[in-house]
Amino acid sequence: MSSVTAAEAGADADAALLALAQRLTAQAGKAAPQALTRLAGGRNNQVFRVDTEAGPLVLKRYFTDARDTRDRLGAEWSFISHAWSLGVRVVPEPLACDRAEQAGLYSFVEGRKLTAIELAPAHVDAAIDFVLAVNTPPRPTLAPGSEACFSLAEHLATVERRVARLATLDADVPHVAEARDFVAARLQPAWADVKATILRGAAAEGLAFEAAIPADQVCLSPSDFGFHNALIDDAGKLTFLDFEYAGRDDPAKLVSDFFCQPEVPVPLPVHEHFIDRLTDGLGLDAGSVARCRLLIDAYQVKWTCIILNDFLPLGATRRAFADTGAWTQRCAAQLAKAETQLGLIGATSD
Repeated sequence: MSSVTAAEAGADADAALLALAQRLTAQAGKAAPQALTRLAGGRNNQVFRVDTEAGPLVLKRYFTDARDTRDRLGAEWSFISHAWSLGVRVVPEPLACDRAEQAGLYSFVEGRKLTAIELAPAHVDAAIDFVLAVNTPPRPTLAPGSEACFSLAEHLATVERRVARLATLDADVPHVAEARDFVAARLQPAWADVKATILRGAAAEGLAFEAAIPADQVCLSPSDFGFHNALIDDAGKLTFLDFEYAGRDDPAKLVSDFFCQPEVPVPLPVHEHFIDRLTDGLGLDAGSVARCRLLIDAYQVKWTCIILNDFLPLGATRRAFADTGAWTQRCAAQLAKAETQLGLIGATSD
């Protein structure tokens, strides 16, 4: 039985990747790939720059696992194709995809990430404009987004599942003892308080806990939406990226995720402005507006849980696929971020 060296295995993987790029560029009618370069920043997927004589493209390979059945390629491809069909040009152009390989080829977007300190009201308005543009009627019947919620009960159940999952952490993950202490002493009590506050607020607003959101109050959501998934070019144009969780959802979830994502924090004082513009643009009713206001602290808890995903077995597997490296340092940093995130509870009511 012959053995394969690490170098040989690596060469085989590179050859397979190049062959995949060749198939997809041919399918898209683009020039053949000349070189592939791994791009930094992919948290759950592998992203490559594909250089061709006609200019660069992007090849994206999506993470798959038997324990995570989300169709990342299907969600992103459907959403971007819909946006592109509407003439929305603040997303990459979808060029070709391979379902079997869970890979997609897209146009290359020039630009850089915004920093929190340079974030301006105009950027927030550009993000709102994008949401309203992709929701131009008639809206397509896309699949529900990842962890989509269609009742108040489903919102709380989604966060409840994430908190419960953190009760059992991977013993082999660095700093797991500190993470266990944080979950037990800080996160779980905070979630109990937030739940109680939301239930009181819902009762005061007359919101039925189990009632389904009316169909005309459901929107098409980019999901995981924020400036962490955007690039700005030298002319100041924003392009939004990464729609692997996109689909139909409650606008309240879109709003809450937008303000709770921790990588490029959006100032909480513009929370009401965001809600007001969505209310006008999407025709939100009083119940939807109430959910937008009530649920933000639930999503602070949810994002605290997301930050701690590295301490879960699946989180570790996904990060290994994306090859983020420096595991011990990353886990320490994620724990510090989780503490900061949890401290934002109540900030919109200050």
